[in-house]
Amino acid sequence: MIEVYTKNQQSLGEFNGGEIIENKPIGFPHESGGSKTYSNIFYWAFAKGKKDSTIGLHPHKGFEIMTYVINGSIKHYDTLIKKWITLNKGDVQIIQSGSGISHSEYLEENSSIFQIWFDPNLEKSLYQKPSYKDYQSTSFKINNKKKIIIGENSPVKIFSEKINIYEQFDNKDFIIENSNNLFLSIYILRGIIKINEKIIQKDSFIKIKEEKEIKINVISDCKLFCISSPINPTHKTYI
Repeated sequence: MIEVYTKNQQSLGEFNGGEIIENKPIGFPHESGGSKTYSNIFYWAFAKGKKDSTIGLHPHKGFEIMTYVINGSIKHYDTLIKKWITLNKGDVQIIQSGSGISHSEYLEENSSIFQIWFDPNLEKSLYQKPSYKDYQSTSFKINNKKKIIIGENSPVKIFSEKINIYEQFDNKDFIIENSNNLFLSIYILRGIIKINEKIIQKDSFIKIKEEKEIKINVISDCKLFCISSPINPTHKTYI
C-alpha cells in the first residue's frame, strides 16, 4: 500500500502572522489534511522562516521531539539548559520532554526544519526526567549515498522503538528495501521521482506499508528523508 500526499494535500499552518509557514505530512489529530497519526509517529512538520522570527516559550510533555535543520540556521532555548543554542544545516536536536519542559525556537529567514514527535510510551515517559541533546552534522556518516541519522552507527539514541531515520540521495534509479512489519515514510526534499508509474514532486509525503522493495525511478536529482517505524508498536500509543 502506497499513499501519496502532495504539499497542497497536507495540513498547513503558520506562526507570527506568516513569518514562519508550515506544511505537515502528519498534523495534529484535530487538523485536516495530510496523514493522521500512525505507528509511533505522532506529528511531523516542515517549517520555513519567511523572515527572522521567534516561536515563544511553550511546554511539552511525554513526547520525544526531533528537530532536523534542512537549511540555514536556527536557535533553541529551553528551561533545562537555560541558554540559546545555535543549530546549523544538517544538525539534529533531540528533546525527551518527559515530565515537562518548555522551549522556544528562532528561525532565520530562509531557514527550514523538520520537527517530528515520537511516542516512546507515554505511560512511562510522562514520569521520566526531561533531557536535551544536540548533534552536529559532522556526527553523521554518509555511505553509498545514504546518511544515517537514527539507526546503525548513529550517535543519536531515542526510546521510541524501531525508529530508523536516514537521507537517501541519488541522480539515478535505486531500490529501498523495507520490512513487512514496518511503515516507510518518505518526504521528498529535492527532485522528482516516480514510484509505480506515478510521478511524485518535491515536498510530497509518501506513506508505505507492506512493500518489501520500493523502486525509485529518479526523474531529477533527488534527496529523500526516510523514516521506518513499527506497524504495530508494542505499547499503546497516544491515539
